[in-house]
Amino acid sequence: MLKKFIGDKKFYKMVLAIAVPIMIQNGVSNFVNLLDNLMIGHIGTNALSGVAIANQIMFVFYLLIFGAAAGVGIFTAQYYGMGDDEGVRYTFRFKIIINVFLTILSVIFFMIMAPTLISLFLKGEGTAEDAAETLKIGVDYMRIMLIGLVPVAVTNAYSGTLRDTGQTRVPMIASIAAIVVNLIGNLILIYGLLGVPALGAKGAAIATVLSRFVELGVLAVYTGTHSAQNRFIIGAFKGFRVPLSLCGKFILKSLPLMANETLWALGQTTMNQCYSYRSLNAVAALNIENTIWNLMGVAFLAMGEAVGIIVGQILGSGDIEKAKDTARKMRAFTVACGVVFGVLMIGIAPFFPLFYNTEASIRALATKLIIVYGAFMPIYAYTHASYFTIRSGGNTLITFIFDSCFVWVLSVPTAFVLSRFTGMNVLYMVMIVQSLELIKAFIGGTMVLSGIWARNIVK
Repeated sequence: MLKKFIGDKKFYKMVLAIAVPIMIQNGVSNFVNLLDNLMIGHIGTNALSGVAIANQIMFVFYLLIFGAAAGVGIFTAQYYGMGDDEGVRYTFRFKIIINVFLTILSVIFFMIMAPTLISLFLKGEGTAEDAAETLKIGVDYMRIMLIGLVPVAVTNAYSGTLRDTGQTRVPMIASIAAIVVNLIGNLILIYGLLGVPALGAKGAAIATVLSRFVELGVLAVYTGTHSAQNRFIIGAFKGFRVPLSLCGKFILKSLPLMANETLWALGQTTMNQCYSYRSLNAVAALNIENTIWNLMGVAFLAMGEAVGIIVGQILGSGDIEKAKDTARKMRAFTVACGVVFGVLMIGIAPFFPLFYNTEASIRALATKLIIVYGAFMPIYAYTHASYFTIRSGGNTLITFIFDSCFVWVLSVPTAFVLSRFTGMNVLYMVMIVQSLELIKAFIGGTMVLSGIWARNIVK
C-alpha cells in the first residue's frame, strides 16, 4: 500500500531536480517581497495598504497571462516528451503573441480604472484622510508598475517554455538576478540612500520595474546563446508564424485556463474586498498574512508545477499508467510539504507581525489569520496538486469547473453575504470561507481518481 504513494530514491531525485529550482526561485522572490513589505510597512499603514491593494488588483493580470501561456504549456510539455522541436517552437511563439496582446489591453484598462478599482477596497471603517492617502499611494504605485507589465509578458513565455521542457534552473537564476536588482533598488529608492531622493512606495515600484527588464534580459541572452540545448529558439523569430490549425488547438486549451486563472484571481480579489468591507485594518492584516503565506507555501506550490511538467511529459511519451502512478506519488509528497510548512507557519504566527510598524490591533489580527491559513495549508496542497494533475492531460474545461467555478459559486457568495448581511468579525469570516476548501479537495480527489485526465493530446 505504501509503495502506491511513496516512491524510491531515484523517483524523488528526479522530482526534486525539477521542483527545487522552482522552490528556490519562488522562495527567494517571496523573501524579497517580504522585505519589500517590511520596508514599505515602515513608511506607515497607509503605504502598506495602498501597495497591497494595487498588487492585489494587478494579481489578476499576472494570472491572466499565466493562464493563457499555461494552456499552451500543456502542449509544450507533451511536444517535448515526444521530441518534437518544431511543436515546442510554435508554442513559444504563440505564448509571446497572446501575452503581449493581453498586456496591451490590460495596461489601457488599468490606466483608466486604477482610482475606481482601488476605491472599492476603501469602504470599511476608517478616517477619510487615511482613505484618501491610501488611494493616492496605490494609484501612483500602480501606474509606475504598469511599465513593467510588457517585460513580464515576454518573460512568462521564456520561463514557461524552459520549465515545460524541464529546465527550471535558468528561470531560477534569472529570477534571483532580478531579485538582487529589486532589493538594492528598494533600499536606495524607498529610503533615499546614496544621495537619491526618498521616493517611498513610488521607489519600490521603480525598483520592481527595473528588475523585470533584468529578468527578461537574462532569460533571452541565455536561451539565445544555448541554442543546442534549447532547439526551439533556432529560427523562433524568423517569420514568427504559427499554423492556423495549431492556433485553434492552442486557443481551445488556453481559453478555459485563461478564464480560470483570471476568474480565480478576480474571486480572490473580490473576497479580499469583502474582508476589507469590515475595516481598513483587515487590508493591512491580510497583507501581512499573505506575505508569510507566500513564503511558507513555496514548497507545495512548486510541487504543483512539477506535477504538471513531469506528468505532462510522461503523457506525451504515451505511458499512461506510469503517468498515473507518478501523479499519485507526487500528490502524496505535495501534501507532506503542506503539512510541514503549515506547522512551521503556525509556529511563527505570534512573532512575524512584530516586524511591522503598525497598530497592535492589526498585528493581533494578522497573527490569528496566519494560524488559520497555516492550518489549511495541507488541504490547499492537495487541491493544488490535484489541479495540476488534471491539467497535465489537457482537461482545461474540467479544471475551469473545479477551480474558478467553485470560487464563484461557493467562496465569493459566502464572503459577500457574511460581509454585507452580518456583523461577523473578519477572522470568523475567513475561517468559514477557508473551510469550503474541504469540499473542493473532495471534488478534486474524485476527479483525479477517475483517471479521465490521463490523455495524450499531441499524437
